[in-house]
Amino acid sequence: MILYPAIDLKDGQAVRLVHGDMDRSTVFNDDPAAQARAFVEAGCQWLHLVDLNGAFAGTPVNAAPVEAILKSCKVPAQLGGGIRDMATIESWLDKGLARVILGTVAVENPDLVRQAARAFPGQVAVGIDARNGRVATKGWAEETDVMVTDLAKSFEDAGVAAIIYTDILRDGAMGGPNVTATADLARAVSIPVIASGGVSSLDDLTALMATGVIEGAITGRALYDGAIDLKTALEALAP
Repeated sequence: MILYPAIDLKDGQAVRLVHGDMDRSTVFNDDPAAQARAFVEAGCQWLHLVDLNGAFAGTPVNAAPVEAILKSCKVPAQLGGGIRDMATIESWLDKGLARVILGTVAVENPDLVRQAARAFPGQVAVGIDARNGRVATKGWAEETDVMVTDLAKSFEDAGVAAIIYTDILRDGAMGGPNVTATADLARAVSIPVIASGGVSSLDDLTALMATGVIEGAITGRALYDGAIDLKTALEALAP
């Protein structure tokens, strides 16, 4: 199982939110590129980046720190937040991003997801953020009537590289991930599923891995707080 250290970007800094609330943010590093390098030096194989301001604005806002990370780190990185048209997708991939994560547009413009996945095989992931089983969009600010599994299944034949499933009520709260819901989703679709939200201990990671169906896990706050030691976790998850 691949572990994705998370760098959430707000106003150019690496932060973590609680339950996706922009007013409840903690700054962990004012130099996101340095933070990324520290994760890479610890041995991570991927980086997970989120443009939080972009998710609300609907267009990239934290491009400068993302570009700095891409320039200074040699491991692949995936980015979500504010990516809602083909031009933005192309621009990010041209700058060296390995994978874009499409969230809001997966609900509002699913054809764009299919078009992008065809144009850029293996480089388009769908981010499904949910509250009580229902998909939320626009930086989690708006809840829809769309059910998680229904949305995921609608992309079965699209060539999507992965689904990143976030349980919003678990995110940033250090309360553990929703292992059951994530595993159920992974069993319901053939697309690889990456768990996000609430991963706060080595036990959480091993519980996700023990399902045998979850491809990866994203964690942020637990790494910054020291609740998870990245090197130890990477060794535990190694095949």
